[in-house]
Amino acid sequence: MTDVVNIIFLTVILVVLALAISIVIYNVVTGRLMKPLENLLQVSASLSSGDLSKRVKVARYDEIGIISESLNRVADKMQYLINNLESNVKQRTEELHTANMKLEKNNSQLQLILDSTAESIYGVDRNGKCTFCNVSCIQLLGYNNQEELLGKNMHQQIHHRRRDGTAYPIDECKIYKAISQGKGFEDDNEVFWKADGTSFDVVYHSYPQIINGEVVGAVITFMDITERRKREAEIQYLSCHDTLTGLYNRRCFEDNRIEYDTPDNLPLSVIFADINGLKMTNDIFGHTAGDDLVKKSAEILLQSCRKNDVIARVGGDEFIILLPKTNKEDAEKILAKIKTGFLNARVAAIKCSISLGYDTKTSIDQPLEEIMTNAENAMYKDKTMNRNSINKDIIDTIIETLHSKHTKERQHSLAVSELCGKVGSALNLSEPKISKLKRAAYLHDIGKITLDESILDKETLTEEELEKMRQHSVVGYRILNLFDDTLDLAEYVYSHHERWDGKGYPRGLKGEQIPLISRIILIVETYDRVLNNDEIAVLERKKQAINVIKDGAGKQFDPVIAELFIQIMNNGNTL
Repeated sequence: MTDVVNIIFLTVILVVLALAISIVIYNVVTGRLMKPLENLLQVSASLSSGDLSKRVKVARYDEIGIISESLNRVADKMQYLINNLESNVKQRTEELHTANMKLEKNNSQLQLILDSTAESIYGVDRNGKCTFCNVSCIQLLGYNNQEELLGKNMHQQIHHRRRDGTAYPIDECKIYKAISQGKGFEDDNEVFWKADGTSFDVVYHSYPQIINGEVVGAVITFMDITERRKREAEIQYLSCHDTLTGLYNRRCFEDNRIEYDTPDNLPLSVIFADINGLKMTNDIFGHTAGDDLVKKSAEILLQSCRKNDVIARVGGDEFIILLPKTNKEDAEKILAKIKTGFLNARVAAIKCSISLGYDTKTSIDQPLEEIMTNAENAMYKDKTMNRNSINKDIIDTIIETLHSKHTKERQHSLAVSELCGKVGSALNLSEPKISKLKRAAYLHDIGKITLDESILDKETLTEEELEKMRQHSVVGYRILNLFDDTLDLAEYVYSHHERWDGKGYPRGLKGEQIPLISRIILIVETYDRVLNNDEIAVLERKKQAINVIKDGAGKQFDPVIAELFIQIMNNGNTL
């Protein structure tokens, strides 16, 4: 029994011991197997919570070990990335800032280039809205800054109407065609509209903006050509018009007259006109007065003709007038109207006059050149037939103008002419000679017409004014030399201030080199000047005037004529 108990006891002890050993072995085995897994789970939990400092201890190289190593590498990589993230972000931020600065600099340089160009430039997107514009564009369109244009529909803003104010449809706009058709367009016959509602002539070029083969908008360059248009218009005008009168010039008339030589314009009358006295006006009164005469004549022609008549200045003093649908009777009425317009017209001291001739084309078979030639011949016939009366009118107008401005000059001319006639009779000159003497005496101061009134009215002249005064005999000679009726008087007027002693002017003639009529005029006109000095009594003036002639005999005056003249005056024949 005891043995059985011992055996049972021993068995129990062995069982307990075996159980303890099993437990120990289990714990050892379990710990070896489960601890890496627990460590793996702990590290995973730490990594998921953001703690990247934990690592899995790799005890063996089974599946758990491989997973552990992978997890450790992931943790290392994450730790590396996180540790370098700040520097990477800083580096990337700096790189982005550098890129932005470079882009901004490029944009600034581009804007600077755009703003430096003389041409105005702006861009639009596919919808026609402004995407950019330069300073020239802003200023030319009358805006203050970009913001007033950016995002705005530029067609509605600046290109909405034509020059005449009518609407400009967008589908006809070449700027939009550049976008829709993908090719460039240009135009120099349109206008852009400013902020203040005014327009200006413009030349513009529109180019499509293409990115990756797709049109994304357009770039438009433009310039204000208002001044260019004005210059072109002026050049065109000057090429076809006479600068002085504004009438058509010869070249334009010749180039365009065929347009009027049509059956619809028959009968077609032609008037040829020629100004009288233009050369004399230019020679005596200067080209300014001559220009005034031409302009005045052109004005009268314009006033006398109808709206559809064509007037051209084809020479210095010549005009041609085309009268469409005008028969001879109506042409004669227009001629009469022109002559009436010239009746009382004057320029300076010149009475305006014009010679006229006309002819009428009644059949299309008649050459217009022949009609013009006939009109010109008729004009020359008119000029020839009326030459004497025209010249007389011009002379009379000059002397009347002089006398109307200076009453004393009129009285002086009449007195000298009358007294010269008496001297001529005393010298037993022939009647024709006496007539010539009186005419020359009456016109001896005609050259004073070119003198300023202030000089004629002054008692004492400066040296410069005196020199101008001395030119009146030369001017008188030129005037009288231009007309047949006074040609024989020119030399006497030219020499009426020459002195017997050769100290006179303008040529310094001496003694009998001086024409007789000139010697007589000098004595008489000197006497009359002194006689009409109102400062002293009449008898005293006469005595003083005779003494001047007496003292000048043999020096200023022909002594023989001077002595005869004194005898005449002392005999009381005249004052």
